[in-house]
Amino acid sequence: MKRRHLFMLSLGGVIGTGLFLNAGYTINQAGAGGALIGYLFGGLILYLVMVCLGELAVYMPVTGSFQTYASKFISPSAGFSLGWMYFIGSAATAGVEFTAAGILMQRWFPDISVWIWCAIFILLLFLLNALTTRGFAEAEYWFSGIKVLAVIFFIIIGFGAIFGIIPLADRPAPFMEHLAPKGLFPAGIAIVFVTMMNVIFSYQGSELIGIAAGESEDPQKNIPRAIRNVLFRIIIFYIASIIILSAIFPTKELGLLESPFVTLMDMAGIPFAPDIMNFVILTAILSVGNSCIYASTRLLWAMAHDGMAPKVFGKLSKRKVPFTALVFTMIFSLLSLLTSVVAADTVFVLLMSIAGISVTISWMGIALSQFMFRRKYIQAGGKVEDLKYKVPFYPLIPLICIIFCVSILVFLAFDPTQLTGLLIGLGFLLTTYIFYYFKNRKSDKASTNNEIGA
Repeated sequence: MKRRHLFMLSLGGVIGTGLFLNAGYTINQAGAGGALIGYLFGGLILYLVMVCLGELAVYMPVTGSFQTYASKFISPSAGFSLGWMYFIGSAATAGVEFTAAGILMQRWFPDISVWIWCAIFILLLFLLNALTTRGFAEAEYWFSGIKVLAVIFFIIIGFGAIFGIIPLADRPAPFMEHLAPKGLFPAGIAIVFVTMMNVIFSYQGSELIGIAAGESEDPQKNIPRAIRNVLFRIIIFYIASIIILSAIFPTKELGLLESPFVTLMDMAGIPFAPDIMNFVILTAILSVGNSCIYASTRLLWAMAHDGMAPKVFGKLSKRKVPFTALVFTMIFSLLSLLTSVVAADTVFVLLMSIAGISVTISWMGIALSQFMFRRKYIQAGGKVEDLKYKVPFYPLIPLICIIFCVSILVFLAFDPTQLTGLLIGLGFLLTTYIFYYFKNRKSDKASTNNEIGA
């Protein structure tokens, strides 16, 4: 992949359901102030994760980095459990995107069930990912470009509406009453920490920089640039969108059944804008689903080559695509077909919780991998100044990142709706760790004495 592909892959990976649907849901749950604090705090965690990942990916650019880094610098057992944890989370996220796409199609085809659209989109993206990596990267580049332009257009329209430049139906400007202090935290401040899983889910996808490092050109230059650019744009896009939505809509009007981005275009009365925005959001959501399928497939391929997944997943097709791994990944996307028997918004929240918990644990694994890598690198005689990309203020950055991620998981224990998902996630992580450790005790023990190498 070229630099433009790498940049758009990471930026596009976080501009989808997390922004166009989940942002409104988060405001509904936590209020305007709670959403702003949550996304700013999530942005800080994202920065910590990305710089840790940057040092690892530049030093050792490989495909499927999470499992590889954790296996090499923590232990093979940790790599095995974190690899499968991230795989499940990323594959489940694809199911979230398909569910969201089906919900959006209800605007045009209200009589066709959501699950039918899910099945159509699953087939479409399966065929797209069965092409070459270059074909995937090029498609994702243009998908991402379209949705970035859509977000910029929305921000311009939104701020124009807030200050009365663009009139909205039945709503006098400026829209400041919803941002008044008394309305910022309608459910209290503690709810911010409970809804952090929504935020983490929204930011998921940034770490694709690391997964795609092994298939990118000149990673020593392109990965640091992509990290800097992606971080800045992600936070700007999310915070600006949260301010606009919070200013214009009361929290009770926001939810999951329709994108507030489309609703705003309806209110602005711009000809064809609502349908155009709905179409753009649809492509954006499918773009994220595309990225998740790519990430899951490459991670499974890497684990197969490291003996942590069946060898059949490590085989490539004539087009150099891990086809069997792709088929297995798509099976998890079929969870979106639960919308045939369960309400679409219920399926959405369930899959989002699974994905968010998996990503939080994976981010902890990235930070711990970097912490252990730097220690082993120095012990092996390496010099920090020789690293092409360095985490500043080591070891504070990885340690703070781990503490923040643990605190988010702790707060989930106090939310009855997410406690079950948390227990399942932690139970899966512990089970896979114990299984691999006792099955490969000798290699796990030997890995702690390995020197830093390529």
